[in-house]
Amino acid sequence: MEVIIKATQFILSLSFLIVLHELGHFIPAKLFKTRVEKFYLFFDYKFSLFKKKVGETVYGIGWIPLGGYVKISGMIDESMDTEQMKQPAQPWEFRSKPAWQRLIIMLGGVIMNFILGILIYIMITYVWGVNFIKPLDVKQGFAVNQVFKDYGFKDGDKILKFNGKEPVDVTDVNKFLFLRGLTSLEVLHQNGKTETIQIPENIGEIMWQKGVMTPFEVRIPAVIDTVIPNSPAEKAGILKNDKIIAVNNEPIQFWNDFTKKIASVTDKISLTFERNGSQQQVNIKPDSEHKIGVAPSKKDVLTIQHKKYSFLESIPKGNSLAIWTLRDYITQFKYVFTKKGATSIGGFIAIGNIFPSTWSWQAFWSITAFLSIMLGFMNLLPIPALDGGHVMFTLYEMISGRKPNDKFLEYAQITGFIILIALLLLANGNDIVKLFS
Repeated sequence: MEVIIKATQFILSLSFLIVLHELGHFIPAKLFKTRVEKFYLFFDYKFSLFKKKVGETVYGIGWIPLGGYVKISGMIDESMDTEQMKQPAQPWEFRSKPAWQRLIIMLGGVIMNFILGILIYIMITYVWGVNFIKPLDVKQGFAVNQVFKDYGFKDGDKILKFNGKEPVDVTDVNKFLFLRGLTSLEVLHQNGKTETIQIPENIGEIMWQKGVMTPFEVRIPAVIDTVIPNSPAEKAGILKNDKIIAVNNEPIQFWNDFTKKIASVTDKISLTFERNGSQQQVNIKPDSEHKIGVAPSKKDVLTIQHKKYSFLESIPKGNSLAIWTLRDYITQFKYVFTKKGATSIGGFIAIGNIFPSTWSWQAFWSITAFLSIMLGFMNLLPIPALDGGHVMFTLYEMISGRKPNDKFLEYAQITGFIILIALLLLANGNDIVKLFS
């Protein structure tokens, strides 16, 4: 059932984004009296699941869920209809239009994605407001990765300031370190002393290379709140409210310590826990993911504050969320071009797994807004076969006064298509490898 819920949300979000992206091309094409022959959700190689002709345009749904397209007359695109290009140019064709009109048509999809992302973020802010956690509302402080302990941080630290300013949400610390260039953190140690610790300017690259993406984790007491049915823990007799006090006779106090202990275990573990004031001990064999099927109680761990926004207040807040989403995505995009980044690229399974296993409209729209921004940026990349490739050639024409010949555009389209297929195979191949490994 969880897989079905994830898949349903993914397909619904993807379909929504594809239709609106293509509508971004369709509307200016019609405004400039350019003929649109097809408007398709998904690709229709050989046959369609649905199609209907209205006026001069065939609207349809293909059977290959890898995207969608509008086929514009007189344009070398995914259809590779080169026969049409051999005929004399007609007034209604894309190639007959002035360069500025062609540029607007090609940018329409990307612009639609960015506008959509902004509108969704505005809607989310207005409908659901924003949750945030202030520095002193992390009751037990943070558990610190060893890499950051070398800089002077300690388990139990409470983070007070980012670069000298109090953060809106202190749990953003990992994201800000990786993407937004934090160079100092002011912390309150458990001994009551406050210290400002300097951080290397290239901390994002250090985190990436060492695989430390969550250097600060909220410390949670090792009290069990949930036991998954048929899990190793349930079969061993573990119950809700049991307090884990040792793993393999090594004392632990927080959940972070517990997960670290069992992560390195390949066989059974000896689990000591406290129930109703008495200690008990059981042997449990973790599953292949080094889990035993329990989740902690977060009661009295965090104080989550909430802010509601009026409609007018939600407009600048939604704009800010969209802009920072784009900036963060661009910042992390550079890691794709590293050896590690190539193996980290995810395909449809990875994207589908972003969605929660239970239906949540807030989560659905939040992820859809992110994917819309991501889709807009990716389509702007100057790769032939993407909108950015067409924009690049049109800008070249506008600057140089020379239009690339149709044969060159045809070969460029083929090259771009091969690049995209290769990236698609790499991304989904990574998904399959991770799935079975």
